[in-house]
Amino acid sequence: MALKVKAVEKLIKFDKESAGTYRYVMSPELYIPLTQAKVIKEAALRSGVSRGVMQACWDAAGEVIKAWATEGHSVALPGLGTMRFGLRSKSVENVNDVKTGLITPRRIIFTPSTELKEELAATSVQITCYDRNGNEVKRVTSADDGEIEDNEGLTPDPSHVGEGSQNGGSNSGTENGGSQNGGTNTGNQGGGTGTIDTGGGNTGGNGGSTDPDDGDEG
Repeated sequence: MALKVKAVEKLIKFDKESAGTYRYVMSPELYIPLTQAKVIKEAALRSGVSRGVMQACWDAAGEVIKAWATEGHSVALPGLGTMRFGLRSKSVENVNDVKTGLITPRRIIFTPSTELKEELAATSVQITCYDRNGNEVKRVTSADDGEIEDNEGLTPDPSHVGEGSQNGGSNSGTENGGSQNGGTNTGNQGGGTGTIDTGGGNTGGNGGSTDPDDGDEG
């Protein structure tokens, strides 16, 4: 299996007056979304249970994850990692200024498991290059080291309170930020600092990546 990426020659202008220059810009190939019915059918075949049983299990698991996540839990997603809900908020000095209006967006936060990250790191990347006329000119199999974007190590925004960590030791914020099970968690990738949560790990954005499900958490 491989991730498919295209590199298309495009005219890049750095300002309105410049003539611009052509550069190859990489982006993921379009992936066809798989429907729930197809996923359930395939899972039923692999597990040996009927589609009806698999549908019931799927629905029940979804309800449990939704219920527990809205109660502030970080919920395990089998074979994938954990999911939790969170939010961003501005910080204030005076307790009388604390109000719901300080809350900006609410968030759905996914933290991939070690196994999932290892699987992604081991997956090759196939790049197809197209010139400015749309002609295929080259194919490349990426030889990168498979580094996975880390969720930690960014400097928190001092204008926001930090996010509580789970299984991650100390945190950079003040709201429900007790440490659990050792380790250190210093911030969120892709601008993910400045959130208030009741627990769980931090996930980061994939800005500028060629991940086909490129979605920035930050």
